[in-house]
Amino acid sequence: MSVISHDENETRALGRRLGQICQGGEIFALSGELGSGKTKFAQGLAEGLKIQGRVNSPTFNIMKIYKVPGQGAIKVFCHIDAYRLNAKNNLATIGWGDFLGAENTVCAIEWAERIWQSLSSRKIKKINFKNISEQERQIKLYGIKHF
Repeated sequence: MSVISHDENETRALGRRLGQICQGGEIFALSGELGSGKTKFAQGLAEGLKIQGRVNSPTFNIMKIYKVPGQGAIKVFCHIDAYRLNAKNNLATIGWGDFLGAENTVCAIEWAERIWQSLSSRKIKKINFKNISEQERQIKLYGIKHF
């Protein structure tokens, strides 16, 4: 599935719609150029999960964990920024294995292409972002049939 986003609000809204239908255990591998909308999409995903407050890219922390409010099955939103990681980094040291694929968790990984080999054995939904113009983005969703 391919979508054209005309601005960051549409990118965020796409993430929000996807977050609203999550059931838990989803891993979203976000890849694409700098400034192509990965963080805006992740913020929308968090909004769809009803997370309140600021959600920003965890570039320096590498991973941020947000509590999902309410009584639903999803309890945690795990947001990872893999930009500073490479194959030599031990991902286990940040505790990501406790969250990826957990039934009560939704994960979004920015710059997933940098750790793709570590993700290959996991069931993921790949989302690729491409700058078309200063405002427009092409967003390709793999493993997502409808929402």
